[in-house]
Amino acid sequence: MIDYSVRGMHCLDCAGNLEKKLQSSYPEGKVSIDYKHKKLIIDSSISNLPKIKKILEFEKIVVVEGETEDEKSEDDSEHHHGLSRTVLEGDTTRKIALVFYLNLFFALIEFIFGFLFNSMAIVSDAVHDLGDAFSVGAAGYFHKLSTKEANDQYSFGHQRFSLLGALLTSGVLFGGAGLVIFHSFFRVLNPEPVNYQGMLWLSLAAIAANGFSAWLMSKGKSKTENLLNLHMLEDLLGWIGVLIVSGILHFTDWYVLDPLLSIAVAIFILVRTWPLFKETVEIFLEATPHSVSRQAIEDEICSLPAVSNLSHLHIWSIDGNEHALTVTVSTDNSEVIEQEKLKEAIRRKLIDHSITHSTIEIVYDPEYFLINN
Repeated sequence: MIDYSVRGMHCLDCAGNLEKKLQSSYPEGKVSIDYKHKKLIIDSSISNLPKIKKILEFEKIVVVEGETEDEKSEDDSEHHHGLSRTVLEGDTTRKIALVFYLNLFFALIEFIFGFLFNSMAIVSDAVHDLGDAFSVGAAGYFHKLSTKEANDQYSFGHQRFSLLGALLTSGVLFGGAGLVIFHSFFRVLNPEPVNYQGMLWLSLAAIAANGFSAWLMSKGKSKTENLLNLHMLEDLLGWIGVLIVSGILHFTDWYVLDPLLSIAVAIFILVRTWPLFKETVEIFLEATPHSVSRQAIEDEICSLPAVSNLSHLHIWSIDGNEHALTVTVSTDNSEVIEQEKLKEAIRRKLIDHSITHSTIEIVYDPEYFLINN
């Protein structure tokens, strides 16, 4: 058996359909696809490799001779496409569900003890955590939808549904922070005594719960998980602040520290949420990803000897991890086989930029080529 690395398979169903096409032309077991490791496995007795490559070219799948160091690293860490998408996303959904129940439970606890201890910081955090719980629940729902495979209506897949959860989470963070600042401002002007001993014990329990939630979300890579991780880190920081303030109030009567802490945490939320919110909106608006240089890709394509010019180069991100591209290139070569080779050469260059979906149009233009050379 001979193994080839392949790039361009973005879902398990796509791999299954491609495997069926290949197996329809060869005896059973002679050709198979290992989606987990992105491998094309061919029996050494098969000699008609051009036919296999033609099928792959039609499906815009690139065969990679050997692995790069980056690809090996991905396989070792089982990150991105190294592990079955279904397994990864199922684990993410369970983590989000656990964080949802933790937030909901603690929001109720905070409401009760916040009023008992007369702490604006705790009551404000209770409002925030209740909003967190609902946004986490919604984010989990959208994230589960994002794991569905592509269909006739969503030909690129459902990955962008996870971005809806990220936008909703951002909105809750912005709204919660604004509400906390509004109510805490009046408490700064008229500080009130708080039960600092109760704050101390509640903060210790909250630090443990939010620390555990932040650790869970830190393992994720999606925009939704990044924002939820920010949720948990912000809550963790807030409760550390409550712990410090309760310790200070044990020796002083500086009750103004309680609302000041709320305002400080709210400002922290706004500062940290804005970049993630902006990036998510840019993905929806199909802006060129920050990790991809449009000029660099244009230069790489134009550096190919067969390419005389290019136009309509568009690059966008599907979900922040997988990117797509369309481009029209001109060439002086009228041979169909050579044009197909040119497309494959371009797709090979796109692999290094995490571009898994590409549509390349070839225009035969010998006059332009002769004039400019």
